[in-house]
Amino acid sequence: MRYVMVQIPKTPTPASPVPRSVPTSADVARLAGVSRATVSYVLNNTSAVRISEPTRRRVHEAAKELGYVPHAAARSLRAGHSRMVLMPAPTFPVGPLYSQFISELQWALGRLDYTVVQYGTVGLYGDEAARAWAELRPVAVLVPGSGLGPKGVTVLKRSGARAVVTLGPDSVEGAHALLMDHEAVGHCAGVHLYACGRRRIGVVVPEEPGLESFSVPRLKGVRSALHGTDATVTVLPLAYEEAAAARLAARWGDLGLDAVFAYNDEYAMLLMSALQDEGVRIPQDTAVIGADDLMLGRLLRPRLSTVHIELPYGRDLAELVDHAVRNPTAAPETHKVLGASVVHRDSS
Repeated sequence: MRYVMVQIPKTPTPASPVPRSVPTSADVARLAGVSRATVSYVLNNTSAVRISEPTRRRVHEAAKELGYVPHAAARSLRAGHSRMVLMPAPTFPVGPLYSQFISELQWALGRLDYTVVQYGTVGLYGDEAARAWAELRPVAVLVPGSGLGPKGVTVLKRSGARAVVTLGPDSVEGAHALLMDHEAVGHCAGVHLYACGRRRIGVVVPEEPGLESFSVPRLKGVRSALHGTDATVTVLPLAYEEAAAARLAARWGDLGLDAVFAYNDEYAMLLMSALQDEGVRIPQDTAVIGADDLMLGRLLRPRLSTVHIELPYGRDLAELVDHAVRNPTAAPETHKVLGASVVHRDSS
């Protein structure tokens, strides 16, 4: 066998590129032909100083060309506080309705020149989580669900947070509160099923951890709606799994139920499919109602009855945050939100 030796010419090692200097506001000012103060006014959206639209456009174009962005820390030092609104990640499973609400809120806060940062607190709870949030020095904190206590609110305020807002079933001392009345959701479902002539009513209680602050009040709402009537309430623990729904549907005949409030639309769809596989007719044998009014529920056959939930508008909450930031010594406000109304469709 012949071997051919080939000599590969040695290529020179490319020279390391000279690092480009970080552009400054002075560079933007020179390129745009304006002062550094004007650059600051334009890029920080200062409304107290009137700047012509052509000048604003020139500054933005120069900043884009140079790749310049304002220094958040420096801006915070000048203002005496940051523009960061911290949103801890919820400790409960998030559905489409809540995700839409959060997206709208982030957009509205962005329009008010706040930077929204979502923070994951896996393994941290209550006051321990509050200390972790405080390390980032946010100007405001929006806390979903329950768990934050008065001590945590104090820690956040001492670290410079001008507004602490909770979104959940209870208020917390020292914090602004948006109270979400999930008992009203269950009450609507219970009243509706009873009006439809149903008397043996099951209520799904999810087994997923973190949903207790929603499921317990909804169960309580059904019970309060049926209190003093001839109807009975049966609690139905259910994991969000096809196998779990199939097991529950298999013993449906023994339960003797003629209606079920399935916690929300997703659990309703899961259970409804399993019941139909067992030959249970909906709504003839069992009426089904969910909650959240998801579009997918309208595509089912039979179409899913549901409780429509009206969450607060993101822009309204953003304005509440902005007002609290501007008036940090004002007394905490409490607002009841989350309207509930039944949408009656074929499944009940």
